Amino acid sequence: MKTVEITTEFIKLQDLLKFASLVSTGGEAKIVIAEGEVCVNGEVCTQRGKKIRPGDVVKYDGQELSVSYADQ
Repeated sequence: MKTVEITTEFIKLQDLLKFASLVSTGGEAKIVIAEGEVCVNGEVCTQRGKKIRPGDVVKYDGQELSVSYADQ
């Protein structure tokens, strides 16, 4: 599982997929989320603007991402 560190309260799901290089564009993120290919905390999520916070786990294309706060 790959850990993505954020410095804000949350990151939007579509932005997380781009930031972690699981998709190459925002348009691609929009499509894979709308088609139900992304799971958040074990449930399919079709909301591209869903707020992902530290502790959440996102799965897409056989990869798992966990989110945590960056050490400040």
